[in-house]
Order: sequence, then C-alpha cells, then structure tokens
Amino acid sequence: MTPDTSPSCPFPYQGPPDLQQAVAAALQLVIDPELALSIVDLGLVYGVEVSAEGARVRMTMTSAACPVTDLITDEVEAELERVLPAGGRTEVELVWEPAWTPERMSERARRFMG
Repeated sequence: MTPDTSPSCPFPYQGPPDLQQAVAAALQLVIDPELALSIVDLGLVYGVEVSAEGARVRMTMTSAACPVTDLITDEVEAELERVLPAGGRTEVELVWEPAWTPERMSERARRFMG
C-alpha cells in the first residue's frame, strides 16, 4: 500500500481509508504549547501507519532540546486512542532526519507566525 497525502491529510498515511480523516483530525488537536500551533500545521508529523495492531507515528520536534516532547507525544497517543479501534497500541517514533525546517509549516502556520 502506498502512502496517501491528500488535502485532508497533509502527511503520508498508510492504513484503512475510513480512518484517514479521523487520524488527521485527531493529530490536528495536538498543540505545541510553545508555539500555540498544531503539530500538523507545524509539519512535525512525517507519517502515520495504521494497522490492526495499532498506529505508528513518525514525527519530529522543532529542536532536539524541545522541553515539551513528552507532553506532545503523550497527547498524540491519547488523541489517536480516541479514534482508533480499541485494543490497538500507538507508538510514537521521534526522528531527526530529515531535520525540521520552517518550510514544513502549513500556509496557515506561516500566516500565524508572520
């Protein structure tokens, strides 16, 4: 299955098509408290894979020294738990390659940041 990136899902997604919008909406609710923007708008989500076993989220932070990493990853797990079938496990994998840059931000985030 090839990853899908559509306007309603701005990151690569692999999994059941009927869960794609729910997963994207759930991750949109996770806010980076330092920047007051969602992790989706910031471009921190590099990809999501959903299977019968659960979900795997590849994401990054704006810097390796981010003091709210644990808070954000815990919120990712909690939000996905609300929309995915019961019994699945969510794994958040922090990656540093490719490095995050402001170019990954959505147009909405760029306007917000000025």
